[in-house]
Amino acid sequence: MEKQMPMIDFFGQKISRLIMGGNPFSGNSHVSRELDDAMMDYYSTDNIKKAVVHALECGVNTIQVRADRHIFRILRELRNEGHMPLWIAQTASEFRSFEGNVRQTMTYEPAAIYHHGTLTDKLFKAGEYGAIEENLKILRSTGRPVGIGTHMPQVIEYAEEHGWDVDFYMACVYNLSVKDRVSSAITGISNANESFYEADIPVMYQTIRSTAKPCLAFKILGASRRCATPETVKSAFAEAFASIKPCDAVVVGMYQGMFDQIRANSDIVKEIGHAV
Repeated sequence: MEKQMPMIDFFGQKISRLIMGGNPFSGNSHVSRELDDAMMDYYSTDNIKKAVVHALECGVNTIQVRADRHIFRILRELRNEGHMPLWIAQTASEFRSFEGNVRQTMTYEPAAIYHHGTLTDKLFKAGEYGAIEENLKILRSTGRPVGIGTHMPQVIEYAEEHGWDVDFYMACVYNLSVKDRVSSAITGISNANESFYEADIPVMYQTIRSTAKPCLAFKILGASRRCATPETVKSAFAEAFASIKPCDAVVVGMYQGMFDQIRANSDIVKEIGHAV
């Protein structure tokens, strides 16, 4: 009998403890221009849809993707073809109107929506806390669970201390915002030479455990930097599940152009991802 994908209750919806991340769909590798291009070449509309359907077949019922025009097109086709997954929307910071972006996003009925982490960190580092809170008010008006994305433990700590109106956190285990940065999805410039420091990982995991709110931990594989062997991949997953709370999940981008990462990762999570 095949092992079952572990699930969590996420504000009344059952979501898989492994969530498929959407960066590869948008050619955002966090590695190099060459890998960005390879992902873009591989992930045609058809191949993105095939990946989502395959994920559903493997028990991964939830994806996390950008709320942009490209992804809206994919979601529309998946919905029309009867393969609509649950999806968690990341606001798209290139839109001139934050409110307009959110309004368009609601057309596709996300399970939840969160404030883009790179924008969060930029505003936070500039001391523009009020701007973040105003954006959160717009998200709250949707009636969906509201999250805030970040690469900085300090953001979660501050949000908790100051009672920001959020339901969950989208938490990167690496602090990519040590240096000022803008998403490559906005600049068109590959984010090579980013700061992936192993010492960041236990700090964010401790921060995740410090809040009672659900957290979605991402970059647990270091955007391929912790994928040298199948054993190192499994070890990274094991570390994640030993470090996060039972109500938490992990978000992992999967590039099918190399091998069946969806099957490999889902098998690992079915084996070791059940909350204890």
